[in-house]
Amino acid sequence: MIGDKNNLFNNGEGYPDPTAYGAIKDENLLEGRVGFLVKVLKYIANNAGFDVINRIELKDRASGRVFK
Repeated sequence: MIGDKNNLFNNGEGYPDPTAYGAIKDENLLEGRVGFLVKVLKYIANNAGFDVINRIELKDRASGRVFK
């Protein structure tokens, strides 16, 4: 719908922007995967009798992005 600025598919002026939408969607999926992985690592450490005491740093092989 043209003019809907609250829709992530539209740009700041309200016009459809499928390229940006795809990038945002991919970024959100990547961040979701990282969050899930950190939870799994903490779960494994906890069940093995350990505590994670420092930040977990991860690097996505495909994008090269580092998560801290």
